[in-house]
Amino acid sequence: MSLQIAGRDVSRETFDRLIHFRDLVTKWTRKINLIAPATLPHIWERHIVDSAQTYHFAPESFSRWVDIGSGGGFPGIVMAIYAKEHQKAAHFTLIESDQRKATFLRTASRELDLHATILTERIEVATPQRADVVSARALAPLSALLPMAERHITPNGTALFPKGKSVAEEIADARQSWSFDLEQYPSFTDPAARLLVIQRISSAGA
Repeated sequence: MSLQIAGRDVSRETFDRLIHFRDLVTKWTRKINLIAPATLPHIWERHIVDSAQTYHFAPESFSRWVDIGSGGGFPGIVMAIYAKEHQKAAHFTLIESDQRKATFLRTASRELDLHATILTERIEVATPQRADVVSARALAPLSALLPMAERHITPNGTALFPKGKSVAEEIADARQSWSFDLEQYPSFTDPAARLLVIQRISSAGA
């Protein structure tokens, strides 16, 4: 039987890990509010599948991936699950300043046997990570994400940011202060949303 998520085939092992992660998020959300309780009945499509599509736009090869403001592990833990099958040597760093959420992320990483380190620090003061890929989901407007990404990304790295219906306004606002190469793709789960693929981030005029 073929298993698909976000329009792409996945192995039984990856699918089972995503199910395990879904169950962990559901259990912990009742204690520490990892995701909005109203979205729990729709966690698979709203959070798992929506995060999973991000991996389709990652570089073919990478060794270091940083997820900033990881929260409940979307997309960071989901990305690490995918990479366990496709980029076995890659290491993930998830930056989350909330102690309770960081504890959850460590538990999920351990139970799912992922190659991940959890940093309980603020993104803007954490040691620069020199990552090949930086991701963030539902964290901040693009103009605020770009300085965070620039801190932690290599000069030739790729930033992956899922964005909602205000994406055009966010891009226009960010371009006032930042220079960057941009490609954007329709979201698999929301026709009004976009997945932003960004490279060569620098302050405007730098």
